[in-house]
This record gives sequence, structure tokens and C-alpha cells, in this order.
Amino acid sequence: MRDAEIEQALDRAAIRAPITLPPGLLGRIGNSLGPRIEAVRPLPATGILVAGLVFLIALVAVLGAWRTGFAGLAALPAGSRWAIFGALSILGCVAAARVVAEWIPGSPAHLVSGGLLTLICLTLLVLFGLLFHDYTTTNFVAAGSACLITGLIWAVPAGLLALVWLRRGWVVNPVAAGVTAGALAGLSGLALLELRCTNFEAFHILLWHVLVVPVSAAAGAALGWSAHRAHPRLSRRQR
Repeated sequence: MRDAEIEQALDRAAIRAPITLPPGLLGRIGNSLGPRIEAVRPLPATGILVAGLVFLIALVAVLGAWRTGFAGLAALPAGSRWAIFGALSILGCVAAARVVAEWIPGSPAHLVSGGLLTLICLTLLVLFGLLFHDYTTTNFVAAGSACLITGLIWAVPAGLLALVWLRRGWVVNPVAAGVTAGALAGLSGLALLELRCTNFEAFHILLWHVLVVPVSAAAGAALGWSAHRAHPRLSRRQR
């Protein structure tokens, strides 16, 4: 068979009869596949979200201490009260701002989650080291573990309220978000201890009170990691 005959045979095989579609079919298919864009209610301003978080963690601390009394606050010297609760207020605002940023994709990361946790712990250690100078260790483990457990228990409702408050946000990095939210909740538990605890031994406060924050942050990171593993399509890790 000559080359010309082969080309003609291929040309005839390539010819297909025109397909006639019902009128409007392609339009209906396109409409069914097209995205449905609906207006959504915008998030509140960042300042409102941060203020709401600070209010919630403070509310949990006050309510928790109210059940047993504010003996710790009453026993503190006036200067120590201002120093401790002033520092906790500032750290709470910084942590709340970082939590809100984790729940809003594209927010600038002036302070990463690990840096936030380090800042909180170092600030508290320095502050408490300067204010408390009783280095006795009476019932160190028993009294300390009781405070640690109490602080962590009350950090749970603080964290849950934070999640409810930010429920319309979107987490990009669940582990980092868990660390920041856990640290914020831990600050609530620590504030509760400062309001009620009358044990002013330096090592008690430096270890057991401060430990509430990193343990709570670790629990938040574990929950974030678990959520990512359970629903990998709902979030992605930052590279």
C-alpha cells in the first residue's frame, strides 16, 4: 500500500459523525458544576477577638478562685499584687493576640508559638524569683501537685471557651495553634492559683505554679496534632 493510500485511510478513520446534544444540556451541566458563592458574616475585628479571649480567661480564673476564696490575693503585699497581676494581664494580651493570629490565616507571625511559650515562662520565673524569697520546702510534692492539678483542671474550661469564641476562624497549623491556645489557658489556671494559693514558698511557685503553663501548652499541642492526624484534609502544616 502506498503512502498516499495510508494517509487517506487514516484521514477517513479520524472523521467522526457530529454529535448532536439536546438544547441547553451543556448550560445545565455548567450551572450544576459551577461554584456557589454565598456571602458570609465577617469575623469581628481582631481587637474584639483578643479582648474577648482576655475577658474569658480572666473570668474563668476569678470564678475558680471565688469557689474557694481569694486568700492568696489577700495575703499578697500590695506591690506584689500589682506586679503579678499586671504581668499576667500583659502576658494574657500577648498570648491572646497570638491565638487570634493562629485562627486567621495570613496573619503576621511576630512571635511564633515556641517563642511565646518561652517568653511567658521566662517572664514568670524572673518575676516570681524576684518577689518570693522563702526557700523552705514544706510538703513540697503533695502541696505542689495539688496546685498543679488544680491549675490544669481550670485551664480546661478556659481553653474550651477560647475555642468556642474563635469557632468561626480557620487553623492552618494545628500544632502551633494548640501550643498558643494551651499557653493562654494555662495562664488562666496560673492566675487562679495566684488568687487562691497562700503558699508563698519560692520553689513551690517557681515550679508548680509556672509548670501549669508549659503542661497546658503541651496538652494543646497534642490535641492539635491528634486533630490533624484525624482530619488531615482540614488543615495542613506550614512548611
